[in-house]
Amino acid sequence: MPRLDTKLHLDMLEQWRRQRSFPRRLLRAVRLAKQALLGKEIYGLQWGDPEVMQSLSFLKDRYVLPYVNPAHDALEIGPGGGRWTRYLLGFRKLYVVDYYPDLLQQLRRTVKAPNITIINNNGCDFPGVPKRSIDYLFSFDTFVHLEVDLIRAYLENMRDIVKPAGNVVIHYSDKGKIMAQMNKNFSDNDTAKMRGIISDCGFKLREEDLTTLAHSGVARFTLE
Repeated sequence: MPRLDTKLHLDMLEQWRRQRSFPRRLLRAVRLAKQALLGKEIYGLQWGDPEVMQSLSFLKDRYVLPYVNPAHDALEIGPGGGRWTRYLLGFRKLYVVDYYPDLLQQLRRTVKAPNITIINNNGCDFPGVPKRSIDYLFSFDTFVHLEVDLIRAYLENMRDIVKPAGNVVIHYSDKGKIMAQMNKNFSDNDTAKMRGIISDCGFKLREEDLTTLAHSGVARFTLE
């Protein structure tokens, strides 16, 4: 425990004041305005920007960027407007899957790259994705809204497309946390249920983060 004469809290206060200073706020407003004028405002940033929000930045650096490989193929489920898709463009091939055509159309407006294949699926399938072709599969802010039966169906179908050593990273609802219980749009899932689904579908849990987010968890798993 820090001594009472420590400068720790005063230093934290000063850092907060600097971050809230008028020049910094002005620069951020200019950056956002520039994005809007260029037509690059991304749908989904209203729930947090991984470039700005500390918790999301940590998850990006831990579960996304280390796996980006120009010799590998990846797949994202539920891209929204491309909030996380922009970090996956370094893969050789990137499949982007969603059930809603309107969301895929929005993605086309904000993220353009020759290595992207956009797929409109039927809810839990991966049409057109070759078997055992995916080295990395990612989904954030999508499975938090899916009930466990649909999550199970998704994982069962993932087995056909993910390579045995390929990494799957899923962000899911954890109703064991108060903030998830207060969110009516979050599904009735929790850590124990998610672990059970992962195991039942033939995957092995390799890593999980149960503390960074106040309403959800992140799991990384593989087939072998």
